[in-house]
Amino acid sequence: MTEKENKAVTRWLFIVCGLIMFMVVLGGLVRLTRSGLSMVEWEPVHGIIPPLSEEQWMAEFAKYQETPEFRIINKNMTLTGYKEIFFLEYFHRLLARFAGLVVVIPLFYFLFKGIIPWRKSAVYLAIALLFAFQGFMGWYMVSSGLRDVPSVSPYRLTIHLLLALFLLAMTLWMALNHRYGFPQRVEGAGSSSPTIVSVLVIAVLVLQISYGGLVAGMKAGHVSNTWPLMFGRLIPPGLLTQLEPWWQNLLTAPMTVHFIHRWLAFGVLLAAFFLYWVTRKRQYSTSVHKAALWLMGLTVVQIALGVSVVWFGVPIILALSHQAVALFLFVTAIFINYRLAHEPVPYPGHLEPQLELTAV
Repeated sequence: MTEKENKAVTRWLFIVCGLIMFMVVLGGLVRLTRSGLSMVEWEPVHGIIPPLSEEQWMAEFAKYQETPEFRIINKNMTLTGYKEIFFLEYFHRLLARFAGLVVVIPLFYFLFKGIIPWRKSAVYLAIALLFAFQGFMGWYMVSSGLRDVPSVSPYRLTIHLLLALFLLAMTLWMALNHRYGFPQRVEGAGSSSPTIVSVLVIAVLVLQISYGGLVAGMKAGHVSNTWPLMFGRLIPPGLLTQLEPWWQNLLTAPMTVHFIHRWLAFGVLLAAFFLYWVTRKRQYSTSVHKAALWLMGLTVVQIALGVSVVWFGVPIILALSHQAVALFLFVTAIFINYRLAHEPVPYPGHLEPQLELTAV
């Protein structure tokens, strides 16, 4: 692979990363505007064309009127109001199709030209397949809100979100591989304390984002609009006694899920600070130290946004900002883990490692 070809693949992978992040935030907007259940059928091919005539619009609206969301929440909605939520979900699905094409078309071009050898194509093909599976998971999530209750399953929503994170991590890792020339893992780096702590940061962050998905799915952000107190107390009563057995409260009770999510954020901050401390003690490259600082700074911003979301009653702009910063936190944590796994230690802090470009 020439340097020019490698740059093309690198750009492609980073563009895919950006599309994944944008799709997650757009999905948040669809959820917050209650637009996700406006399209009651999944038609990957025919669904690319929206209703064009008044008759088609009335037929589509009639299908929506059969859903529990219309019967319970939007029973006074007019056709004009329906068109507004329809087009937001329609754009969401259309962009998902576009993202799929951005993945598939360049991939097959790179394979056809031999830029990506077939013998090393498994991970790229896995990214494409995961994109397709993510589309199915999106519909599987939406279908849960079309039967009995006017909302999607919070557990399917969280799985949908976690799958997006996994896809983002895989794509970003490959993009970084191309960016830094497929460096070999440094012997012993995987068992070093900074690398272990970076894995801990990712684990705590994924757990926190998972609880964020549950909070969103349960609409648990509306449980309390005060902070740091909930219902006048730092630790509200009944956190583990609303359901039996007690552990079900951790995943099912909105108040408990909200409580865990708001305080686990400080666990992320502590882990981020610890990572900065253990990396600062060693002479890693400046990119690692800057990324560790960014991780701490973004965590502080994220906590401030989370508190603001609670105080102001989950306004859309703050909620979407909260979701976007979570993605940047995740990307930063993955970047740090990647660099720690491939960077020799000790290393002069004022120099960047010179990683040579190798063939794929």
